[in-house]
Amino acid sequence: MSEGKKMTSSRRHHLKSLILQIAANWLEKETSEIAASKEAYMAENCPTPDMSGDQAALMEICKKLHQASDKIDEDRYDLEAKVVKADKEIEELKLKVVELAGVKKPALKKVRMSADSMLQALLGGKHKVTMDLRANLKQVKKEVKEEAGDGVGDWRKNIEDKADRKKMFETS
Repeated sequence: MSEGKKMTSSRRHHLKSLILQIAANWLEKETSEIAASKEAYMAENCPTPDMSGDQAALMEICKKLHQASDKIDEDRYDLEAKVVKADKEIEELKLKVVELAGVKKPALKKVRMSADSMLQALLGGKHKVTMDLRANLKQVKKEVKEEAGDGVGDWRKNIEDKADRKKMFETS
């Protein structure tokens, strides 16, 4: 197929159904193989018990089965203990990785808060602290330049004042 042509929906549906049929056949084969392998394992490791004989022989068979189940329980307990130990080690290693990587601080959001409310939040509601920052500032009087009687100042005078300042910095 060329790049310009697209697959029709009926063709796509047909291919999809074929793929699903093949996958279903594979799943059936896999389940039958698993069942056959289980039966082979059970026939090899667990032979059918011989029930013929007197009561003493049956008691002996029961004792052997009981010993085998005890051994399997011990093995299961040992494996569970190993798994628990490995899980604890994994958790400890995860914690070490987090410690080595360092805790990433989240990005802080800007909060509009006055100085008074910030101090009240830090010190608690008991302390009544007011922090008026403007109260401690010096009062400064602004010098008002006297301009000529007419509303517009002489621009040449202003340029001469700036030229004098420039000369001051150049001589240094």
